Amino acid sequence: MSIANDDKQMSQGDVWKELAARSQEGDKRAYNQLLSELVPYIRMQISGSLANPDWVEDIIQEILISVHKSLGSYSADRPIKPWINAIIQFRKTDFLRKHYKNKNVKEASQQNAETFSNNVTHNEFAGELKDIEKAMEKLPEKQQKIFRLMKIEGYSAAEVAKEMDMTVSAVKVSAHRTAGKLKDMLG
Repeated sequence: MSIANDDKQMSQGDVWKELAARSQEGDKRAYNQLLSELVPYIRMQISGSLANPDWVEDIIQEILISVHKSLGSYSADRPIKPWINAIIQFRKTDFLRKHYKNKNVKEASQQNAETFSNNVTHNEFAGELKDIEKAMEKLPEKQQKIFRLMKIEGYSAAEVAKEMDMTVSAVKVSAHRTAGKLKDMLG
């Protein structure tokens, strides 16, 4: 249910501002509605900018916790979107800083140098690449092309979608299904 003012639809920011003010007064329904309405906005703001899509939900939870903790400091005489956007930026940055600090990427790559040097282009593993290529020949040509562009050549789903005149989601589904078929074929 959205808040209406004089039979006119309020802007998203005005609705959130009203919900935040009512939440500060103890209105639990307004508080729940505010958080519910923020989730899709937060998801839209962060989902395209992360290296790992699995992080989105974790960061959303961090942001919602911050909104909860700092709601008392929000001043209803100011616009709410800049306040929300600041929280989104800070929480996303904090999450990424913690993730990469704990990852010790440099140390891990030095410890696994042998693993990184042995890949499917290495002579020892050339047979595996040939097996994959042979299995791919059994798939429809369109599936082969999508899989090759995304998974082998490294193009993004958006780039492949544009090339193939398809939607991004259709490309992702095709690549996922092709990977599953290949996995089944190769055992």
